[in-house]
Amino acid sequence: MLRGRDGGADFALFTDLYILTMLQAYVRKGMAETAVFDFFIRRLPRRWNYVIACGIADVLHFVENAHFSEDALVYLSSLGHFSQEFLDYLAGFRFTGDIYALPEGSIAFPSEPLLEVVAPLPEAQLVETFLINQVHFQSLMASKAARVVRAAAGATVVDFGSRRAHGTDAAIKGARAFHVAGVAATSNVFAGRQYGLPVRGTMAHSYVQAHDDESEALRHFAALYPETVLLVDTYDTLAGVRKVVALAEEMGKDFAVRAIRLDSGDLGALAHAARRVLDDAGLHRVEIFASNSLEEYAIADLVRRGAPIDGYGVGTRMSVSSDAPTLDCAYKLVEYAGKGRMKLSAHKTSLPGRKQVYRQCERGAFARDVIALADEPSAGAPLLVPVMRNGARLPAGRDDVTAARERAHRHREFLPPRLHSLDEAQPPYEVALSEGLSALRDRLGAELAKGAGS
Repeated sequence: MLRGRDGGADFALFTDLYILTMLQAYVRKGMAETAVFDFFIRRLPRRWNYVIACGIADVLHFVENAHFSEDALVYLSSLGHFSQEFLDYLAGFRFTGDIYALPEGSIAFPSEPLLEVVAPLPEAQLVETFLINQVHFQSLMASKAARVVRAAAGATVVDFGSRRAHGTDAAIKGARAFHVAGVAATSNVFAGRQYGLPVRGTMAHSYVQAHDDESEALRHFAALYPETVLLVDTYDTLAGVRKVVALAEEMGKDFAVRAIRLDSGDLGALAHAARRVLDDAGLHRVEIFASNSLEEYAIADLVRRGAPIDGYGVGTRMSVSSDAPTLDCAYKLVEYAGKGRMKLSAHKTSLPGRKQVYRQCERGAFARDVIALADEPSAGAPLLVPVMRNGARLPAGRDDVTAARERAHRHREFLPPRLHSLDEAQPPYEVALSEGLSALRDRLGAELAKGAGS
C-alpha cells in the first residue's frame, strides 16, 4: 500500500466477494437495523500468554474513508452478480456507525472483544475483511515482537525483517507493530517516514566483498560514518574483530565506531571471544550487535549463556512469526435488531450481546478480566472505549504510535510475572464471564439448539 494507508479510492474493494453478495441480499430485503459485531481471539498460539492489540488505527482510517468510485462500480457491474439498485446503494456508501476498541498497545486475552462494531447491518458487514486483515496481522506482529523484546532482557532489538516479510504492506505495518511492542528501530526507511519510527542500519557483506581488502572496506566506511556498526564476519569473524582493533589504533582519537556486528556461527561463543579481543585493546565502549535467524528462544538462550551482546537485529522469524504465523481470531455477529445472536458450531462458539471488558487488579498486578454485557456493571476498569461515532473518529481513535508503545510497555509491567514466560503460564490468566452474559449465553444457546433440532 505504497500509495497511502487507504490504498486509494478503490480500496473499498478490499473485501471478499461473499460479503458483497450478502450485502445485496440484505439491501434487497431491507435488513438495515443495528448490528453488533465483535472481533476477538478464540485461543492463543501454543506457549503464548497474551496478545497486544494493534492495527486499530488503520481500521479506523479505512472505515472513515471507505467508498466506491465510479471505476469500482463499473468493475462490480462487470462481474454479473449485482443489480443496478445495489450498485446505486454502493455509490452512496459511507460508514455511519460506532466502533468501540481496546486502545492500541493494550494487553488482551482470548474471548475478549478487541473491537466492537455497532452499525447498520450492511455497513458492519462490509468492513469485516479489512478489519480482520489489519488487526489480526498487526496484533500478531506486536505480540511476537513483545516476546522477542522480553527475551532480550534490556538489550536493544532492531527490526531487520522487511526483505522477507510477506509483501510491502506486511513489512511496513509490521515495523509499526514492532515499535508498539518495544522494538527500538527499524531498517525500513519507508516505515520510518510513514510512522515517525527511528531507522537504523549497519552494512552488508556485499560492501566488504566489493573491496579487494577487508581492512580497506572497514576504513572507508568508518571514515564516512564515524559512529557506525562494522560487520566483521564476511571472511573470518575474529580476524575481522582484530582488523577493527587495528583500525582503532590507526585512527586514534578519531575512532568513533559504535559497535561490531556478528551475523553467523555460534553467536554466543563468538561474542565472548570478540569481547575479549575488544577489551584487551581497551575498546570497552565498542558494543556487540548480533543477527542471524534470531527469535525469542535463540535470544533467551544467548542471554542464559551470558553472551555479551548489546543489541539484536531480528528479521525473518519475527516478521513472519515463524512459530505462530496466525492467530485464531473471528469477527462475529453478536446482536441484530436488539436481539442477541451467537454461533454454536463445535470449537467455534461465540458470546452474544454488546459487551464491556473489565480488568481487575490485585497487589499491583492484573488479576483477572470479566467480560460483561455493555449495560451490566462490574468491578474493575472498563477496557473498551469509543473510538468512532457516527462514522467519524473520536480523539481516542487517532493514530498515535508513541502512546500505543507507552501503553504496551505500561500494561506489560502490570502482568503477573508468570505471564512473562516464553512458555505457557500455569495457571493461565483468568477471563471470566459475568452473570448477565452467562445467563444470556445459556438462554440463547438453549433456544437455538432447540430450534436446530426441531
